[in-house]
Amino acid sequence: MGLLIKKVELGTEITDVLIEGNRISRIAAELECDGAEVINGSGKAIVPGFVNMHTHASMTLMRSYADDLELHDWLTNHIWPLESKLNEEDIYHGARLACLEMIKSGTTCFNDMYWHFNGVARAVEEMGLRAMLSSVFIDFNDPDRAAMERKQAEQLFEQSKTYSDRIGFALGPHAIYTVSESSLKWAKAFADEHGLLFHIHISETEKEVNDCVELHGLRPIQWLEKIGLLGPNVIAAHGIHVTDEEIELLAKHQVKVVHNPVSNMKLASGAFPYQRMAQAGIELSLGTDGASSNNNLCMLEEMKIAALQAKLIHADPTVLPAQQVFEMATCNGARALGLDAGIIEEGMLADCVLVDLNNPRLVPGYNLIDDLVYSADSSCIDTVICDGKVLMQNGIVEGEAEIIAEARAYKNRFQ
Repeated sequence: MGLLIKKVELGTEITDVLIEGNRISRIAAELECDGAEVINGSGKAIVPGFVNMHTHASMTLMRSYADDLELHDWLTNHIWPLESKLNEEDIYHGARLACLEMIKSGTTCFNDMYWHFNGVARAVEEMGLRAMLSSVFIDFNDPDRAAMERKQAEQLFEQSKTYSDRIGFALGPHAIYTVSESSLKWAKAFADEHGLLFHIHISETEKEVNDCVELHGLRPIQWLEKIGLLGPNVIAAHGIHVTDEEIELLAKHQVKVVHNPVSNMKLASGAFPYQRMAQAGIELSLGTDGASSNNNLCMLEEMKIAALQAKLIHADPTVLPAQQVFEMATCNGARALGLDAGIIEEGMLADCVLVDLNNPRLVPGYNLIDDLVYSADSSCIDTVICDGKVLMQNGIVEGEAEIIAEARAYKNRFQ
């Protein structure tokens, strides 16, 4: 059958884009394909779907639940007590809401760490997105809990194979202050053995760094290298409080770092050292974090704030220009996840977005990438395609009213 997008703007050209199966098969003017579904791309531009590289998707149910708090207070006194009451069905509904929000704002893939893996996976399957999912691993140095978490990780890895190839499995140890050294080593060894990614929060707060120095005599990244946990399969979220030496270690071991500017600003965790990381050659991508600490999952907003924050803290308006932050939100994330995505080219996965060029935010239209980074919001997203299937057209996602109604019911449960 196929999907044929006619007369769409790609870069500076008007062209046709043919999708067959789950890949872009041809890009050329005046294409024809018998039996293909045709989308009129006139007045629209095609861009790669965004890759949200650090989420806790089901925390949509906690959006604005506990705000204006320090990270460790927020976690220990508000978020973790509530999360302990959630079951797989709750997580499923939260993840469906997250998928809906991400589709509406142009995200086609996300890298998640949260409880109840199967609840999230079920939502992703139904909503049609692509995702790398890890079940959060926390043992608080409790040997019995560690044994339980390890067994669960092994079981979930096997269960993950029953889902479509849009869903990948990763190890998700939460952080060095919530996971024992033995479990961190076990998780890294398991990830290495099975060719999996290792998704962890690193150096998010000064408290985390100070506690690590007091406990181990080393800063977090120094300590992680000492125990053999750094490597090219590590996805490190945050990486705010790092020295030049630690940045060199991240670069040496080809660790992928995810910048989460909105969450970091909201929790006053600190300012991301973008320029030092970039100059060291570290592969940088972009994430929103969870909707409880952001409070949305919009990568358009994340790009703008990342770019503006970098310019401010470096006192240089040329730092992190629009094209670079756009790549952080698309091809860099896709590459970190090992996906043939993030670029509109023949042979790449058909994960793409049609942008409405007649939206007032994109007019007069001197430079589309600049407009997407500095001007656009989710109202500019018209159509979203993932794995060759249309998930949203004309700004409408099938079943969205029911998803919203189900999620809204949680307000009465949690108050």
